[in-house]
Amino acid sequence: MTLHKLQSQSVKLFDSGIASNETTPSEMTQSFGDFLKKALDGVGEQEKNVHKLTDQYLLGNVDLSQVMVASQQAELGLQLTSQVRNKVIEAYQEIMRMQI
Repeated sequence: MTLHKLQSQSVKLFDSGIASNETTPSEMTQSFGDFLKKALDGVGEQEKNVHKLTDQYLLGNVDLSQVMVASQQAELGLQLTSQVRNKVIEAYQEIMRMQI
C-alpha cells in the first residue's frame, strides 16, 4: 500500500464521519482497527508482489527497474508500519502514565 493510498484512506475515514461527534468510542476503535488491518494487509500484498516480481525477473520476464521500484515501495510500507507501531506504543505508554 503506497503512502498516497494510506493518506486517501485516512481522508475517507475522516470524511465518512469517523471523526464526528456522533460516533461512539467503540465505533472509532473498531474503525481504526479496520484501518490498521487494511494497511497491514496492503504491506503484506506488497511483499508478495516483490517476491512474485523477483521470480519473474529471474525468469527474464520483467526488468530490474520494476523489481527495484516494487522493492522500494514494500520497504517504505514496512517503515511506515514500523513508525505507526512505535507511535501507538508511545501513546499507550503515555496513557498508562496518566494519573486519575
